Amino acid sequence: MLPTPNTSHVDIDKVYDPSEDSYLLLDALGAEEETAFLKKRFQVGHAPLVVEVGTGSGVALAFVHANARAILGRNDGLCLGTDINAYACRAACQTIKANEPAPFSSSSRDGDATESLARAEAGLFLGCVNADLASPLPKKIVDVLIFNPPYVPSESVPLLFESKTNDSACEVGEESLSNSYIRNMHLQALATDGGEHGMEVTDRLLKQIPEVLSKRGVAYVLLCARNRPVEVKERIWRKLGVAWDVETVRTSGKWGGWEKLQIMRISRVAL
Repeated sequence: MLPTPNTSHVDIDKVYDPSEDSYLLLDALGAEEETAFLKKRFQVGHAPLVVEVGTGSGVALAFVHANARAILGRNDGLCLGTDINAYACRAACQTIKANEPAPFSSSSRDGDATESLARAEAGLFLGCVNADLASPLPKKIVDVLIFNPPYVPSESVPLLFESKTNDSACEVGEESLSNSYIRNMHLQALATDGGEHGMEVTDRLLKQIPEVLSKRGVAYVLLCARNRPVEVKERIWRKLGVAWDVETVRTSGKWGGWEKLQIMRISRVAL
Protein backbone atom coordinates (compact mmCIF):
# COMPACT_ATOMS: atom_id res chain seq x y z
CA MET A 1 0.00 0.00 0.00
CA LEU A 2 1.43 3.36 -1.04
CA PRO A 3 1.85 5.95 1.73
CA THR A 4 -0.60 8.83 2.09
CA PRO A 5 1.06 12.27 1.84
CA ASN A 6 1.33 14.36 4.99
CA THR A 7 -0.68 17.60 4.78
CA SER A 8 -0.45 18.71 8.42
CA HIS A 9 1.14 22.01 7.34
CA VAL A 10 -1.91 23.11 5.31
CA ASP A 11 -3.90 26.11 6.60
CA ILE A 12 -7.39 24.63 6.40
CA ASP A 13 -9.00 28.03 6.90
CA LYS A 14 -7.79 28.98 3.42
CA VAL A 15 -7.28 25.63 1.67
CA TYR A 16 -9.58 22.60 1.40
CA ASP A 17 -8.72 20.01 4.03
CA PRO A 18 -8.19 16.54 2.47
CA SER A 19 -11.21 14.39 3.24
CA GLU A 20 -12.92 11.19 2.09
CA ASP A 21 -13.10 12.43 -1.49
CA SER A 22 -9.36 13.16 -1.58
CA TYR A 23 -8.48 9.74 -0.20
CA LEU A 24 -10.84 7.98 -2.62
CA LEU A 25 -8.79 9.53 -5.43
CA LEU A 26 -5.61 8.16 -3.86
CA ASP A 27 -7.20 4.72 -3.55
CA ALA A 28 -8.15 4.80 -7.22
CA LEU A 29 -4.75 5.98 -8.45
CA GLY A 30 -2.88 3.49 -6.28
CA ALA A 31 -5.10 0.47 -6.98
CA GLU A 32 -3.32 -2.47 -8.60
CA GLU A 33 -5.67 -2.59 -11.59
CA GLU A 34 -5.29 1.14 -12.18
CA THR A 35 -1.51 1.22 -11.93
CA ALA A 36 -1.42 -1.70 -14.39
CA PHE A 37 -3.61 0.32 -16.78
CA LEU A 38 -1.37 3.40 -16.50
CA LYS A 39 1.92 1.48 -16.75
CA LYS A 40 0.77 -0.17 -19.95
CA ARG A 41 -0.39 3.16 -21.35
CA PHE A 42 2.85 4.99 -20.60
CA GLN A 43 5.45 2.24 -20.93
CA VAL A 44 6.93 3.93 -24.02
CA GLY A 45 7.05 7.46 -25.37
CA HIS A 46 7.79 10.83 -23.87
CA ALA A 47 7.68 11.59 -20.15
CA PRO A 48 4.00 11.76 -19.13
CA LEU A 49 2.63 15.07 -17.90
CA VAL A 50 0.39 14.72 -14.83
CA VAL A 51 -1.80 17.73 -14.01
CA GLU A 52 -4.02 18.07 -10.96
CA VAL A 53 -6.64 20.73 -11.69
CA GLY A 54 -7.88 22.52 -8.57
CA THR A 55 -5.04 20.96 -6.64
CA GLY A 56 -6.01 22.37 -3.24
CA SER A 57 -3.66 20.94 -0.62
CA GLY A 58 -1.82 19.03 -3.35
CA VAL A 59 -2.42 15.68 -1.68
CA ALA A 60 -3.28 13.82 -4.90
CA LEU A 61 -0.48 15.46 -6.89
CA ALA A 62 2.03 14.70 -4.13
CA PHE A 63 0.83 11.08 -4.08
CA VAL A 64 1.49 10.61 -7.80
CA HIS A 65 4.74 12.58 -7.68
CA ALA A 66 6.21 10.62 -4.76
CA ASN A 67 5.12 7.27 -6.20
CA ALA A 68 5.59 7.93 -9.92
CA ARG A 69 7.42 4.68 -10.63
CA ALA A 70 4.83 2.60 -8.74
CA ILE A 71 1.86 4.34 -10.42
CA LEU A 72 3.14 5.19 -13.91
CA GLY A 73 5.91 2.62 -14.23
CA ARG A 74 8.53 5.33 -14.67
CA ASN A 75 10.08 8.11 -12.60
CA ASP A 76 10.30 10.80 -15.26
CA GLY A 77 6.65 11.84 -14.94
CA LEU A 78 6.21 15.62 -14.91
CA CYS A 79 3.80 16.87 -12.22
CA LEU A 80 1.97 20.21 -12.37
CA GLY A 81 -0.89 21.73 -10.38
CA THR A 82 -3.38 24.51 -11.08
CA ASP A 83 -5.70 26.30 -8.68
CA ILE A 84 -7.66 29.57 -8.65
CA ASN A 85 -6.73 29.91 -4.96
CA ALA A 86 -3.17 31.25 -4.62
CA TYR A 87 -3.01 29.95 -1.03
CA ALA A 88 -3.72 26.47 -2.40
CA CYS A 89 -0.91 26.80 -4.94
CA ARG A 90 1.51 27.65 -2.17
CA ALA A 91 0.20 24.84 0.06
CA ALA A 92 0.48 22.29 -2.76
CA CYS A 93 4.11 23.22 -3.36
CA GLN A 94 4.77 22.74 0.35
CA THR A 95 3.00 19.37 0.27
CA ILE A 96 5.14 18.16 -2.62
CA LYS A 97 8.31 19.25 -0.84
CA ALA A 98 7.25 17.75 2.51
CA ASN A 99 6.58 14.37 0.90
CA GLU A 100 9.60 14.08 -1.39
CA PRO A 101 11.13 10.62 -0.98
CA ALA A 102 14.30 10.84 1.10
CA PRO A 103 17.59 10.07 -0.63
CA PHE A 104 18.97 6.63 0.04
CA SER A 105 22.27 4.91 -0.69
CA SER A 106 23.32 1.60 -2.16
CA SER A 107 26.78 0.07 -2.14
CA SER A 108 28.46 -0.86 -5.38
CA ARG A 109 29.09 -4.55 -6.13
CA ASP A 110 32.67 -4.56 -4.79
CA GLY A 111 31.77 -2.46 -1.76
CA ASP A 112 34.44 0.17 -2.48
CA ALA A 113 32.08 2.99 -3.39
CA THR A 114 28.63 4.23 -2.45
CA GLU A 115 26.30 5.76 -5.00
CA SER A 116 23.73 8.26 -3.83
CA LEU A 117 20.31 7.43 -5.28
CA ALA A 118 17.91 10.29 -4.58
CA ARG A 119 14.22 10.28 -5.45
CA ALA A 120 14.51 7.08 -7.46
CA GLU A 121 10.77 6.47 -7.18
CA ALA A 122 9.53 10.05 -7.64
CA GLY A 123 8.63 12.12 -10.66
CA LEU A 124 9.65 15.69 -11.46
CA PHE A 125 7.65 18.55 -9.95
CA LEU A 126 7.13 21.56 -12.24
CA GLY A 127 5.18 23.77 -9.82
CA CYS A 128 1.65 25.12 -9.37
CA VAL A 129 -0.04 27.71 -11.56
CA ASN A 130 -2.55 30.18 -10.10
CA ALA A 131 -5.22 29.79 -12.78
CA ASP A 132 -8.80 28.80 -13.53
CA LEU A 133 -9.07 25.06 -14.23
CA ALA A 134 -7.06 23.98 -17.31
CA SER A 135 -7.23 27.37 -19.03
CA PRO A 136 -3.44 28.00 -19.18
CA LEU A 137 -2.59 24.60 -20.65
CA PRO A 138 -1.70 24.13 -24.34
CA LYS A 139 -3.81 21.78 -26.42
CA LYS A 140 -3.19 18.01 -26.39
CA ILE A 141 -0.46 18.19 -23.74
CA VAL A 142 -1.86 16.48 -20.62
CA ASP A 143 -1.36 12.73 -20.22
CA VAL A 144 -2.99 12.28 -16.79
CA LEU A 145 -5.51 14.82 -15.51
CA ILE A 146 -6.81 14.61 -11.93
CA PHE A 147 -9.81 16.63 -10.75
CA ASN A 148 -11.52 16.65 -7.36
CA PRO A 149 -14.06 19.39 -8.12
CA PRO A 150 -16.34 21.53 -6.00
CA TYR A 151 -19.23 19.07 -6.32
CA VAL A 152 -21.69 20.06 -3.56
CA PRO A 153 -25.00 21.33 -5.03
CA SER A 154 -25.48 25.01 -4.21
CA GLU A 155 -27.56 27.99 -5.32
CA SER A 156 -24.63 29.43 -7.20
CA VAL A 157 -20.90 29.11 -7.84
CA PRO A 158 -18.75 31.72 -6.07
CA LEU A 159 -17.26 34.38 -8.30
CA LEU A 160 -13.61 33.92 -9.15
CA PHE A 161 -11.14 36.41 -7.81
CA GLU A 162 -7.43 36.91 -7.43
CA SER A 163 -6.57 35.49 -4.00
CA LYS A 164 -3.36 37.32 -3.15
CA THR A 165 -1.24 35.73 -0.45
CA ASN A 166 0.24 38.96 0.91
CA ASP A 167 -2.91 40.07 2.69
CA SER A 168 -3.05 42.00 5.96
CA ALA A 169 -5.12 39.48 7.88
CA CYS A 170 -2.47 39.33 10.57
CA GLU A 171 -3.15 42.94 11.52
CA VAL A 172 -5.10 43.34 14.74
CA GLY A 173 -8.42 45.12 14.43
CA GLU A 174 -12.09 44.46 13.76
CA GLU A 175 -11.96 45.37 10.08
CA SER A 176 -8.99 43.15 9.23
CA LEU A 177 -10.47 40.20 11.15
CA SER A 178 -13.80 40.66 9.38
CA ASN A 179 -12.14 40.82 5.98
CA SER A 180 -10.10 37.75 6.81
CA TYR A 181 -13.23 35.80 7.79
CA ILE A 182 -15.08 36.80 4.61
CA ARG A 183 -12.08 35.91 2.47
CA ASN A 184 -11.68 32.50 4.12
CA MET A 185 -15.37 31.70 3.75
CA HIS A 186 -15.15 32.59 0.06
CA LEU A 187 -12.08 30.40 -0.42
CA GLN A 188 -13.86 27.47 1.23
CA ALA A 189 -16.92 28.02 -0.99
CA LEU A 190 -14.72 27.99 -4.09
CA ALA A 191 -13.49 24.55 -3.05
CA THR A 192 -16.90 23.01 -2.32
CA ASP A 193 -19.84 24.79 -4.02
CA GLY A 194 -20.64 23.34 -7.43
CA GLY A 195 -23.82 25.20 -8.35
CA GLU A 196 -26.79 23.43 -9.91
CA HIS A 197 -26.57 19.66 -9.27
CA GLY A 198 -23.00 20.40 -8.12
CA MET A 199 -21.93 20.21 -11.78
CA GLU A 200 -21.34 23.78 -13.00
CA VAL A 201 -17.57 23.74 -12.42
CA THR A 202 -17.19 20.09 -13.43
CA ASP A 203 -19.05 20.70 -16.68
CA ARG A 204 -16.62 23.49 -17.54
CA LEU A 205 -13.69 21.13 -16.99
CA LEU A 206 -15.35 18.31 -18.97
CA LYS A 207 -15.53 20.65 -21.98
CA GLN A 208 -11.78 21.25 -21.67
CA ILE A 209 -10.81 17.58 -21.45
CA PRO A 210 -10.89 16.79 -25.23
CA GLU A 211 -8.83 19.93 -25.84
CA VAL A 212 -6.04 19.37 -23.30
CA LEU A 213 -5.68 15.57 -23.17
CA SER A 214 -2.97 14.04 -25.32
CA LYS A 215 -3.57 11.11 -27.70
CA ARG A 216 -2.89 8.75 -24.79
CA GLY A 217 -4.52 11.02 -22.22
CA VAL A 218 -6.50 9.85 -19.20
CA ALA A 219 -8.66 11.94 -16.85
CA TYR A 220 -9.81 11.02 -13.34
CA VAL A 221 -12.82 13.04 -12.18
CA LEU A 222 -14.63 12.67 -8.86
CA LEU A 223 -18.43 12.78 -8.72
CA CYS A 224 -21.01 12.39 -5.96
CA ALA A 225 -24.46 10.83 -6.19
CA ARG A 226 -26.22 14.20 -6.41
CA ASN A 227 -24.16 15.05 -9.50
CA ARG A 228 -26.25 12.42 -11.36
CA PRO A 229 -23.20 10.43 -12.52
CA VAL A 230 -25.16 8.11 -14.84
CA GLU A 231 -26.47 11.12 -16.76
CA VAL A 232 -23.00 12.67 -16.78
CA LYS A 233 -21.48 9.57 -18.37
CA GLU A 234 -24.24 9.40 -20.99
CA ARG A 235 -23.62 13.03 -21.89
CA ILE A 236 -19.89 12.39 -22.27
CA TRP A 237 -20.50 9.36 -24.51
CA ARG A 238 -22.95 11.31 -26.70
CA LYS A 239 -20.57 14.24 -27.07
CA LEU A 240 -17.21 12.48 -27.42
CA GLY A 241 -18.30 9.35 -29.29
CA VAL A 242 -16.81 5.87 -29.62
CA ALA A 243 -13.20 7.09 -29.62
CA TRP A 244 -13.49 7.64 -25.87
CA ASP A 245 -14.05 5.31 -22.94
CA VAL A 246 -15.82 6.32 -19.72
CA GLU A 247 -16.03 4.08 -16.69
CA THR A 248 -16.24 4.12 -12.92
CA VAL A 249 -13.02 2.84 -11.35
CA ARG A 250 -13.72 3.46 -7.64
CA THR A 251 -16.70 4.07 -5.37
CA SER A 252 -17.23 4.87 -1.70
CA GLY A 253 -20.02 4.43 0.80
CA LYS A 254 -22.20 7.20 2.09
CA TRP A 255 -20.66 10.24 3.75
CA GLY A 256 -22.81 12.58 5.81
CA GLY A 257 -25.82 10.33 5.18
CA TRP A 258 -26.11 10.94 1.43
CA GLU A 259 -22.84 11.49 -0.36
CA LYS A 260 -21.88 8.38 -2.28
CA LEU A 261 -18.70 9.19 -4.17
CA GLN A 262 -17.12 7.70 -7.29
CA ILE A 263 -14.10 8.20 -9.50
CA MET A 264 -14.81 8.38 -13.22
CA ARG A 265 -12.03 7.60 -15.68
CA ILE A 266 -12.23 9.23 -19.12
CA SER A 267 -9.69 8.08 -21.70
CA ARG A 268 -9.06 8.00 -25.43
CA VAL A 269 -9.58 4.46 -26.72
CA ALA A 270 -6.98 4.45 -29.48
CA LEU A 271 -3.35 5.17 -28.67
